[in-house]
Amino acid sequence: MPHNAKQAEQILRDVALAYPGTHEDFPWGERVVKVNKKVFVFMGIASDGLKLSLKLPKSNVSALDKPFAQPTGYGLGKSGWVTVTFDARDTIPLDLLRAWLDESYRAVAPKKLVAALSVSSEPRQVSAAGRTAAARKPRGTRKAR
Repeated sequence: MPHNAKQAEQILRDVALAYPGTHEDFPWGERVVKVNKKVFVFMGIASDGLKLSLKLPKSNVSALDKPFAQPTGYGLGKSGWVTVTFDARDTIPLDLLRAWLDESYRAVAPKKLVAALSVSSEPRQVSAAGRTAAARKPRGTRKAR
């Protein structure tokens, strides 16, 4: 478990940037991760705490049952966006947030990139440090023609 919100943000940033076609941007002075030109996660540190906003079309209702979650402002909550906020003393549920990052990416990414995730033999493994470890199958030998 990370020691502070800054470490958690770094881990979640690394997880988000490990998806195909993603890049980081800073509109409005806030960190976002986009797939192509669409944002799938807003993230930032505020008052030594962590704040994320994600698009959760499938788990929106259950997410909003959590004490740290609320509908995202600016009308985004009506489209399934959820904002989670953690104080410096809170335990940050990284496994849950990784699952929500995955859901948000899949909700926003082009179908071709999402299909590429399904084709991979095994899901990407992200260590506690947030680094991606590629899971590879051993290559077979080619058949002679």
